[in-house]
Amino acid sequence: MNKQIGIIGGDLRIIKLIEILENEGFEVYTYGLENNKFLNSNIVKCNTITELNINCNYIISGMPFSKDGIHIYAPFSNKKVVINDLLQIIENKTLIAGAIKLEIKQNAKKNNITIIDLMDIEELAVLNTIPTVEGAIQIAMQETEITIHNSNCLVLGFGRIGKLLTNALRNLGAHVYCMARKESDLAWIKTYGYNAIHINELEKSLNNKYDIIFNTIPALILDEAKLELIKNKSIIIELASNPGGIDFEKAKQYNIKVVKALGLPGKAAPYTSAKYIKQILDKVIF
Repeated sequence: MNKQIGIIGGDLRIIKLIEILENEGFEVYTYGLENNKFLNSNIVKCNTITELNINCNYIISGMPFSKDGIHIYAPFSNKKVVINDLLQIIENKTLIAGAIKLEIKQNAKKNNITIIDLMDIEELAVLNTIPTVEGAIQIAMQETEITIHNSNCLVLGFGRIGKLLTNALRNLGAHVYCMARKESDLAWIKTYGYNAIHINELEKSLNNKYDIIFNTIPALILDEAKLELIKNKSIIIELASNPGGIDFEKAKQYNIKVVKALGLPGKAAPYTSAKYIKQILDKVIF
C-alpha cells in the first residue's frame, strides 16, 4: 500500500482527513493549506505543487474541487492554484476530489489522470445528508425567534436531503410541508404523513403560511412572484448548490431573510465528514 498522500486545498473536512490519515501512518504532503493553524507540524508542507507530484501517486482535494472552474478551492491559502497547471503536472496520477466539472474531467483524461469524483459516489452523497440536515436545523434555530416545534416548515424538494430533513423536522414537532414534482415523490410524502404540495400548486400555498423554508433544489423555484407572497418574517435556508433556487435580489427587496448554507458538512461536522471520506477512500484506493 502506498502510504504517501498529497493534499491540495480543501476546507476543514480536509484538515480533519489529514489528521485521520496521519494517525493511520500515512505520510501526508500538503499544498494550499498554509493558513490553517490546526495542521500538525509533522505534515510536509510543499512549496510547489511539483513536490506533490514527485512524492505522491494520489492527490486529494476538497469538495467542491473548484468554485469558479478555474482555480482549486483553497480557503486556507493565499495562493491561487490554476487547475490546468495541476493537471499538466500530475500526469498518470490519481486525483480525488468532489463536484469536479465535466470539462476538468475531460482535460484530465488527456493527461492520463485517473479521476475519482467523491460526489459521484452514492454512499458518500447519502452520508453527507446527515451533517447537512443537522447544520440546516442548527441554522434555523439560531436565525429565528421561534422553536422548530409547532412551526410551519416547507421543504422544497424530496431528494436525499429532503427525505432526511422532513423526517428530522417532524421529529422535532414541526408541521411539515414538502413540495415535489414527481407523482411518486408526492405519494411517498403523503405516506410518511407530511403535507404534500405539487410544484404547480406552490404559489397558492405560500400566502403567509410558512415560518421556515428550506430549499434543496438547484434551479430557480422562488422567483419574484412567489417571493412576493412570502411573509417578511419567514426565513429561507438555501441548501442547494449554485445557482440555488432563490432570486436573492428580489428576496432582499421584499425584506425576506435568506441564509446561504452551502458546504454544511464541512462547517457543521468536519470530523464526521472526514471519516465518511476516509471510508470511501478505503474502498476505492487503499
